[in-house]
Amino acid sequence: MASLSDIFSPAGPLAQSIGGYRIRPQQLEMAERIAAAIKGHEVFIAEAGTGTGKTFAYLVPALLSGGKVIVSTGTKTLQDQLFNKDLPLVRQALKAPVRIALLKGRANYVCPYHLERALLDGRFFNREDAADARRISTFAKATQSGDKAECIEVNENSPVWSQVTSTRDNCLGQDCPNNKDCFVLKARREAMEADLVVVNHHLFFADVMLRDEGMAELLPMCNTVIFDEAHQLPEVATLFFGDSVSTSQVVDLARDTRAEGLLSARDCLDLQDGSKRVEKVARDLRLAIGADTGRFSHGQLLEHAEFEPAMQTLDEELAVFAKILEGQAQRSEGLEKCWQRALELQQMFAAWQSLTDTGYVRWAEAYTQSLQLNSTPLDVASIFRKQMGGHPRAWIFTSATLAVRGGFVHYCAELGLGKPDSACWQSPFDYGQQAVLYAPLGMPDPNAWNYTDAVVDAAFPALKAAGGGAFFLCTSLRAMRRTHELLKARLEDEGLELPLLVQGEGSKTELLERFRRLGNAVLVGSQSFWEGVDVRGEALSLVVIDKIPFAPPDDPVLSARIEQMKREGRNAFIDYQLPRAVINVKQGAGRLIRDESDRGVLMICDPRLTGKPYGRLVWQSLPPMKRTRELQVVLDFFAASRS
Repeated sequence: MASLSDIFSPAGPLAQSIGGYRIRPQQLEMAERIAAAIKGHEVFIAEAGTGTGKTFAYLVPALLSGGKVIVSTGTKTLQDQLFNKDLPLVRQALKAPVRIALLKGRANYVCPYHLERALLDGRFFNREDAADARRISTFAKATQSGDKAECIEVNENSPVWSQVTSTRDNCLGQDCPNNKDCFVLKARREAMEADLVVVNHHLFFADVMLRDEGMAELLPMCNTVIFDEAHQLPEVATLFFGDSVSTSQVVDLARDTRAEGLLSARDCLDLQDGSKRVEKVARDLRLAIGADTGRFSHGQLLEHAEFEPAMQTLDEELAVFAKILEGQAQRSEGLEKCWQRALELQQMFAAWQSLTDTGYVRWAEAYTQSLQLNSTPLDVASIFRKQMGGHPRAWIFTSATLAVRGGFVHYCAELGLGKPDSACWQSPFDYGQQAVLYAPLGMPDPNAWNYTDAVVDAAFPALKAAGGGAFFLCTSLRAMRRTHELLKARLEDEGLELPLLVQGEGSKTELLERFRRLGNAVLVGSQSFWEGVDVRGEALSLVVIDKIPFAPPDDPVLSARIEQMKREGRNAFIDYQLPRAVINVKQGAGRLIRDESDRGVLMICDPRLTGKPYGRLVWQSLPPMKRTRELQVVLDFFAASRS
């Protein structure tokens, strides 16, 4: 077998097989460290700056390891890219006889049972939904995988998908009459037989906790787990190590019961009436806290006089509805499943109301149409450490943004990793020549009423000099909307014909495609555009960050964590809030320089970057760009870039 230094050499298989492949010393070093960790069943943490080639650095040793490997990515988009593009490239170059598989959560696969019932029921909101259902039906007959990402004729956000896919709640499992045609079971079988399986963090943790998504059988068999985009893990783990129950689950139960009742218990009028009553009281619970969306602490929920009575009414109606379902459960597998779901929902609402564990915080998230009740652990380290126990295997954590000033103390503390082996590789890009970090003078306090106006005023000369090709990354939706409004007025006043895009006008994918195609557009976005966005070349040469992205202190989970850390005598700001903000800034900054030929300006408007002692930590954690506080340096940089 060829050595890693041979594989990554100028005459090696990667250079020979992959067009545009570049030799990077950092990539080889990283691959060698990962290979050693895999061999020794060790924990290894690696930050690899943009352009290092970290994907190939972990794929090569993974494919050559000879054991079973799980690779978990941050998003389904990255998961698809890894499986459809990067993995086949490297496997082909190495001529490695390795079987690979892609595994997603069940909501990503067409369910033949629910598709059949949706088509029979025919209750679609409009003609477009009915047409989508027919397109999905045609797709289901032709596809091998059933993965909705392959059904390009139907928008990923079409409401029909929820009717033709299964959930943990409504899957009939072994009792399903369409069991032999199940795409979920097929994907799981392929994952069991594969040597390397690509999953995503949400699936990994959902399964660790729920034992429902096919990973429960996979994990004991694997020798190596590799987390890419590992900076997301603490947040995702927190989400899944807790419990949640939503009024939308009750509404779905009511809808599914009506459909099953029409097929198998048409004579039971109580079933139809009961489903309508329980759906109404679920919607009433959402309305009990008013029209506002957002996050609410348990105390804030109790301030709404109608909340507790609405909870009590929902408990009572669920109990009555479960009794009706019990009487009809023997008439079909679907109705029996609905009865089981009603009992589970009763237990979940009761568990949330009676929670007394001080290691958890109770809170709710209100969406436009539903209310989700959550109980979230304040510390995931002990839970995550427990999941890593048992069978000896390697655990690899990698991302372009994990370290704070070159250290991983905060990250290891959050996940309970102890003091494992770790390394940090800088990007091979020449940031000193390719980029400028600009912190403008004279900015007001970030809490000032006119702060967003000042951001647009300060950034506009740089935007004009750049000729468009800009991202404005905002730390709140309110700031995003105000920034868009101000930029629109300013562009019109000055007669500048730069296309202006804003998050929410279309899907993230559609907006990015338009941004790249236009070449001189300005895109205003919030949280979803801070990471996982890759725009190369002149289409993006200016990134403006309005504030250091500290999480809002009134967030119920953060607020409870801060209180707990205070009780423990720890400094929540230094130990928790600041490291997270640093990583978020690094993610936003990472949008700017994506390859060797990119040039651009990163503008961070927040005066705390230079005016507060902790700003130095943010400053020192960013790539080694040329630093300036003078607008003229920025204008000269753009002038030189165009000459």
